[in-house]
Amino acid sequence: MKFGSRLCTLNVGGRRFSFPVDLMKRLPLRRLSQLHRCMSESELLELCDDYDRDSNEFFFDRHSEAFSFIMLYVQHGKLRFVPHMCELSFYNEMLYWGLESSDLQPCCQRHLDDRMSDCFVHFFPEERPRSPEEPRSRWLERIRRTFEEPTSSVVAQILASVSMLFVVISMVMLCASTLPDWKTAETLDQHRIIEAVCIGWFTVECIVRFLVSVDKWEFVRRPLNIIDLLAITPYYVSVTMTILTGENSQLQRAGVSLRVLRIMRIFWVIKLARHFLGLQTLGLTLRRCYRELMMLLVFVCVAMAIFSALAQLLEHGLDPEAGNEDYTSIPGACWWVIISMTTVGYGDMYPVTVAGRVLGGVCVVSGIVLLALPITFIYHSFIQCYHELKVRSTRCCNSLSAEFIS
Repeated sequence: MKFGSRLCTLNVGGRRFSFPVDLMKRLPLRRLSQLHRCMSESELLELCDDYDRDSNEFFFDRHSEAFSFIMLYVQHGKLRFVPHMCELSFYNEMLYWGLESSDLQPCCQRHLDDRMSDCFVHFFPEERPRSPEEPRSRWLERIRRTFEEPTSSVVAQILASVSMLFVVISMVMLCASTLPDWKTAETLDQHRIIEAVCIGWFTVECIVRFLVSVDKWEFVRRPLNIIDLLAITPYYVSVTMTILTGENSQLQRAGVSLRVLRIMRIFWVIKLARHFLGLQTLGLTLRRCYRELMMLLVFVCVAMAIFSALAQLLEHGLDPEAGNEDYTSIPGACWWVIISMTTVGYGDMYPVTVAGRVLGGVCVVSGIVLLALPITFIYHSFIQCYHELKVRSTRCCNSLSAEFIS
């Protein structure tokens, strides 16, 4: 398609940019270079929002300031984010004009990667929107929202409150069952009845949520659902072992594995994360900050290897006969290093030589510095996760209020 003038005008968001036709052909913006390949006006309108043949002006309903920064990149070869503009919005403008993230400066590239990681990684993933062709009844969807989203309706809030009540009762009974006064026959029978009722509720809740879930495999993979399974399974294993071996059999009394399975029910307390914003924030923060946590672990391991070797040498290695017996080995000195770096200092082992005490002071100061380095990143991520989940919770509450009023 031939343009009527040798000068082209781009109207981007109400702001005009004029270029010679030959220059537009050489621009590194894929959308603009494709304008010259259009054979008809209909093909042209697929690339722009409107076109004025008389003035040879192309109209684009896009962000004008973002396009100005993109044109600075065309002139100077350096592309940076627009100040006070969302990085993802600017990246969307880049994709529209035919640029890639690799065109950004390295500092902006790292910022964009972190922003995309924050927005697309969730500890509690949402259900994907279903297509209209997917056969799913409305009442089944309502049941799913009732069990999965505590703020979706009044009934969902009631069920969430009942589930929290059962979790609290189960935790209290589990802790109280370890008291000596609770080990009488009458108390044990009452405890078993309450335990069976709680397990029955959790089992029915888990089965219903699985049956009404959209993606069964995604349901099984979720962390909280795995925790639910780990908390429910030990009860049925214990009941099965009791039926097979007898109530007071030698295997039942001495079964360490059964006691381990029984104490695993403490994981029920994590079920509260479905209903408390603080626990959700903690889980999402740990999910997003795994790199910083791994970096912290590496820092601690490297420092522990260095200080434990030096402590063993100064306290015992130089004089094996009269040396400090608490530092006979490097693995034994690792315990002293970790409690010193975290400034806990139980006092069960400590250096007695002058060189060992100097090393202990350096170890404590180094631990404070090393532990403080990644904390800033984790803190900012925690604040961001809290605000995101709070906004999401507020939106759900607003929709619930509107539904209740209507």
